Amino acid sequence: MSVPAGGHDYEVRGRQERFHGKIFSVVTDQVTMPGGRVVARDYVRHIGAVGVLALDDRGQVVLIRQYRHPLRRVIWELPAGLVDVAGEALPASALRELGEEADLVAGRLDLLVDVHTSPGYSDEMIRIFLARELSELPPDRRHERLDEEAELEVVRVDLDDAVSMVLAGEITNVACVTGVLAAARARDRGWSGLRPADSPLP
Repeated sequence: MSVPAGGHDYEVRGRQERFHGKIFSVVTDQVTMPGGRVVARDYVRHIGAVGVLALDDRGQVVLIRQYRHPLRRVIWELPAGLVDVAGEALPASALRELGEEADLVAGRLDLLVDVHTSPGYSDEMIRIFLARELSELPPDRRHERLDEEAELEVVRVDLDDAVSMVLAGEITNVACVTGVLAAARARDRGWSGLRPADSPLP
């Protein structure tokens, strides 16, 4: 297998899996570099994720506060989750996460932006959707939240205030930062240029 880039095919000569988990695996590839040298590249292979920038009719974005153990603290995020349901299309995954984490249903879903979260060591990509025409999920259809999600807090913040939170360093989650800034820019452009929710992956 090889990937052409800048006139060179970065051929993978071999692969060793170092760790395999439910969400990600860690592998070492032997890759041919320009000039013919073969080098080892370690990286994380991730199953993928979706995020939802949900915007209500008052121009408020739905944010959540959730504990993240690697950081040992609670951070601001978008409703988001793993692409871990077999056969589920990405727009359906996004709507499912919006319901599970924010108790909301969206009448309109557009594609906002695609993000490679850390391409220096991971192939993880998160597709972020823009959800509008929001309504509350009926109580009998709400998801039971366990573990870290049991203390998940849902907050609505004016989109411009969320932008200020990003620039002040209060929001640091990459999907949340990207989604907030992309939504503000898309709003300022009259929502023109948004891709359909079922657009193919890059």
